[in-house]
Amino acid sequence: MTGVRKKGGWATEDWLQAIAAELEAASTTAAVEAVRVAWLGRRGRITEALRGLGALPVEARREAGQRLNRLREAAEAQIKARLQVLKAQEEAETLAAERLDMSWPGRRPPVGRLHPVTRVRRLVEDIFLRMGFAMVDGPEVESLWYNFEALNMPEHHPARDMQDSFFVNLPGMVLRTQTSPMQIRAMEAAGGRLPVRIIATGRVYRRDDDATHVPMFTQMEALVIDRGIGMADLKGTLLAMSRALFGPETAIRLRPSYFPFTEPSAEVDVTCAVCGGRGCRTCKDTGWLEILGAGMVHPVVLQNGGYDPEAVSGFAFGLGLERVAMIRYGFDDLRLLYQNDWRFLAQFGRGEDGM
Repeated sequence: MTGVRKKGGWATEDWLQAIAAELEAASTTAAVEAVRVAWLGRRGRITEALRGLGALPVEARREAGQRLNRLREAAEAQIKARLQVLKAQEEAETLAAERLDMSWPGRRPPVGRLHPVTRVRRLVEDIFLRMGFAMVDGPEVESLWYNFEALNMPEHHPARDMQDSFFVNLPGMVLRTQTSPMQIRAMEAAGGRLPVRIIATGRVYRRDDDATHVPMFTQMEALVIDRGIGMADLKGTLLAMSRALFGPETAIRLRPSYFPFTEPSAEVDVTCAVCGGRGCRTCKDTGWLEILGAGMVHPVVLQNGGYDPEAVSGFAFGLGLERVAMIRYGFDDLRLLYQNDWRFLAQFGRGEDGM
C-alpha cells in the first residue's frame, strides 16, 4: 500500500486528480485505454492497492476497502465519460472526411466491350430464336461416333483426314471438329417428334493456323427436320439470315459441293459487304464471299438419329462465326480475334448491334 496512505488517510483525492489529468491529456481512445490499464488493469495502481488490503490491520481494512472501491468507481466513471467525448469527436471527424459533395460531377466508370465473336454469336442466335429455332449445347470432348460415324464418316473415310483432328488421351474420344454432332444428339433427344428446329453454337478444334484459320474457332450449326422440307426452305432460311447479318440488299449464291452428312450439298456465298458485289480486293473481284456450307440431311444421318428418311427430310448448315465477324467488321486476318490486343478490340464499341 506504499504511496496510498497519507497522514490524513487514503490518497483518494490525489489519485482522482492524477487520473483526471491523465485523461485530459489523452487525445485518442487508445490513449484513454492506456490510462485505464495503468490504474484499473490487472497490475494497475488501484488494483494493486486492493490486493494489498490483506496486509492492513483488521480495524483499518474495512475503511480502506470502501475508499478504494469508491476510488475505482469514480475512475471508471471518468474514463467512460472521456471515452464518450473522444468517440463523438472521432465519429464527427470521420463523417466530415467521408462527406459527399453531391454538387461534384460523378466519375464515369470504365465500361468494357463485348468481343467481336461474342457480338456476332449473340446476333446470330437472336436471328434464329426469332425464327422459332431452339438453342442446344453439347460436349466439346466428343466421341468418334457422334463426331464422325453417325455423320456418315466411318473409319478410313477420307473426310476424316480433312478434319485433321485433335485426339485426346481417352479411347474413342476427340476434341469435336464441328458442331454437327449436335444434329444426332438433337434428333435423339427429340425421340421421333416433329418438327426438329435447333441451332447449336460452340467452340470446335482443328489442326490449322493461318490468316483465315485458327486451331480453335466458333461454329454455329442449324438443323431442321420435318415432313416436306426441301432446298427452297434451306435457301429461304439462309437468305433471311444473310440479310439480317449483312443488310437487306444482300444476295446469296449456292454452289454444288460435297459434305458426307448432306446430300445434295452446297457452298453458300453472299454478296461482298465491302463492295456491294461490284468486285474488290476483299472478294478477289468476284463480288462474292464464301460464308458457309449447307445441304439436305443425308438419309444415313437421319437413320442414325432415329428418323425414317422415306417419311421426313431436313436441311442443315454450319458457319464459322469468326468468318462472319471478318465480313461484317471488315478485317482480313482471323488471328487478330485471338491475340487479345486491346488496340484491336477497342475498335468494337457500342454500335448498330446494340451491344
